[in-house]
Amino acid sequence: MFRSRSKEGQAAKPQQAAAEPRQPRDPQAPKGRPTPKRSEAQPQRRTLATAPTNRKDAARRQREARRADMARQREALASGDERYLPARDKGPVRKLARDFVDARYSVAEFFLPGAVIILVLGMLSSPLLKQLSMLLWLALMLLIVIDSVGISIRLKKRLRERYPDEPKRGAVAYALMRTLQFRRMRLPKPQVARGEKP
Repeated sequence: MFRSRSKEGQAAKPQQAAAEPRQPRDPQAPKGRPTPKRSEAQPQRRTLATAPTNRKDAARRQREARRADMARQREALASGDERYLPARDKGPVRKLARDFVDARYSVAEFFLPGAVIILVLGMLSSPLLKQLSMLLWLALMLLIVIDSVGISIRLKKRLRERYPDEPKRGAVAYALMRTLQFRRMRLPKPQVARGEKP
């Protein structure tokens, strides 16, 4: 009555062991996975054996891995390979936004050349040319704003039609930033021709 439970359990174990005879383990019993071939096992052992032993080696390996990842990302940006693109360019929504912008001309593409021309006109000594440059500057800004509003409205509509359940946050701003770049300098590279419907 006052015995501890652990002693009772220990006393019961030898009785159970005596009641159940031990069966020898079958040497042919499966272990749940096939034995690897030597050609597969040796390289795996070598990689485990060559794990970095100090911080310098670990840092060097990290740098090499980061360089390899960056090279893969650069190739993906040039080819448009979706698997290795940076996180900001991944996904079907971002791809549609890129294709939507790349398939048409936009006023914002001509911002940089227009700005250079306007600055040159502004530096000339003629007051008439200076006033003309200010008017051109205002006209360019107004055209860019109107075109950007039109692009954002059409792109939002297309995204709602094509991907109603996907998150679309930031896709319009992403597309508008892409319009400011020259077509041949855009990354990821354009995958559609001008005039082609994405």
